Amino acid sequence: MGLQRATFVVRDYDEAIAFFVGTLGFSLIEDVDQGGGRRWVVVARGDGASLVLGKAETPEQVAAVGNQAGGRVAFFLFTDDFRRDYAAFREHGVTFEEEPRDEPYGTVAVFRDLYGGLWDLIQPS
Repeated sequence: MGLQRATFVVRDYDEAIAFFVGTLGFSLIEDVDQGGGRRWVVVARGDGASLVLGKAETPEQVAAVGNQAGGRVAFFLFTDDFRRDYAAFREHGVTFEEEPRDEPYGTVAVFRDLYGGLWDLIQPS
């Protein structure tokens, strides 16, 4: 048993796919029309857990877009080459909240996703 997928609430499927695939280098795993404007969209980077992109439909879901963890870092993207991915993300316009720093657990920097939510880019030590 293990955690394989987590929901990531989005405003629009296509803008979210463009960000995750085009900007962060994720792969589009599934994109299945479910009718009624709903889609089953899954993106992943590497062999780890994947994200199910869920389009916000209710007022509560719309309010959660960009605030998935109440202002805390919600997602932790691990890399085997921090400098490569940090540079690539910056080239694609990703906003980092800080300069990279070395911590006992690895090299890390906080960045914002397309909706302003916080992520850690981490290369474990």
